[in-house]
Amino acid sequence: MILFDLKCGKGHVFEAWFRDGGTAERQIAGRKVSCPDCGATSIAKAPMAPRIGKTAQLSTAQQEMAVKAAELRKGLKELRAKVEANCDYVGGQFAEEARKIHYGETEERGIYGETSDDEARDLAEEGVPFARIPWLPQREN
Repeated sequence: MILFDLKCGKGHVFEAWFRDGGTAERQIAGRKVSCPDCGATSIAKAPMAPRIGKTAQLSTAQQEMAVKAAELRKGLKELRAKVEANCDYVGGQFAEEARKIHYGETEERGIYGETSDDEARDLAEEGVPFARIPWLPQREN
């Protein structure tokens, strides 16, 4: 990823991220980038100072937070693996399947899937037991 300062024909300067320099050039030339202030699609790269990374020492608190974050990610990955190994994936039918289990219309079993905020709120109001788990992507870059 690369960050460019851009400038529209009306003089507004803004930043935009692109996959690479070539992608930036194609999108700018194809007028696929618009100014967030005025909507203009006549865009050019603006002069910008290079960003040179400095080697910085993390404070003790920052190091502790980094360790805790890594432990949390590891725990969430382990939880995901357990859920996937021991529960049935029901996809977007989660709310419907959870209700069927709750009301005895189908066998009791562990399930996981997706549901909207509104459906989750309805399940909670009905007293259907469930939990929302922060789901990390399978691969982290």
